[in-house]
Amino acid sequence: MTLSLYIARRFLGTVGRVFLIFFAILMLVDMIEQLRRFADASVGLAEAARLSLLSVPETLYRILPLILIMGAIANFLGLARSSELVVVRAAGRSGLRFLLTPLLVAVALGLLTVALFNPLVAATSKAYDTARSALGAGGGSVLSVADTGLWLRQGSEDGQTVIQAARSNLDGTELFGVTFLGFDANGLPATRIEADTAKLIDGAWALSGTKTWDLTQPNPEVAAEAATAEVTLPSDLTAERIRDSFGTPSAIAFWDLLGYIGDLERAGFSARAYRLWFQMELAQPLLMAAMVLVAAGFTMRHVRAGGTGRMVIYAMIAGFGIF
Repeated sequence: MTLSLYIARRFLGTVGRVFLIFFAILMLVDMIEQLRRFADASVGLAEAARLSLLSVPETLYRILPLILIMGAIANFLGLARSSELVVVRAAGRSGLRFLLTPLLVAVALGLLTVALFNPLVAATSKAYDTARSALGAGGGSVLSVADTGLWLRQGSEDGQTVIQAARSNLDGTELFGVTFLGFDANGLPATRIEADTAKLIDGAWALSGTKTWDLTQPNPEVAAEAATAEVTLPSDLTAERIRDSFGTPSAIAFWDLLGYIGDLERAGFSARAYRLWFQMELAQPLLMAAMVLVAAGFTMRHVRAGGTGRMVIYAMIAGFGIF
């Protein structure tokens, strides 16, 4: 038991040091990138550091398996150089039994990564997107999907328009059961338009079966206008911008992913990419264990056998191949 705890502590320490090294390097690179990207907004060093703290966790999360294999390689090489592997085997513990502890630690790290680190990364990614939008040029469009349907926001010089639809086609360019709520430059409600369908054409929404309320009137219902002919509403949205507004599946916390997939499918969108990401997250602990096995297969040998550098390169190539 004491030996297993020592091996686990040694393994965790090595992986932790590799993690911190990558964190420091990524922070430095990302801070330089943030200063360059927001030079027009006069972002200082402190603000760049804050943005990097929000941005770097997503990058770290993506490369965690590679960090683990590097940590495992360093750990096994350290044990081999200090002849601790020889001592362990001389004490009657086989190599496979010795390897069981790092494997269990890797699986535990994978479970903790998915259960705890994943929601943290999702939260920091959303916070970074919000901060980036605040520093960039205003306007823009935002899309979200909830159990109430699809929500869009489009901006213009005159104000904002919030769009809510019960469902849509696969790329979000045709909406059904849709409501347009327009706000003026002061953020006050100005108009409300309900339509049976809304189709995105070049530079506008083409609405059919509409009813329009002027919310600046004392009694908007009295002044409401219904139209059977097609009505166009200016828009700067495109199919590409709507698709890009979904963001990456990594921006959704693991525990919220299944609910988000259901909301997407009810709204009429394809959730294939999100289902694939969910399965990848479920396999994360096994991927971590596989990285430890790859590292052990190439580096759990005595350094006197020679060819250590070559074995490390082989292990890294194999790890990149699996990743």
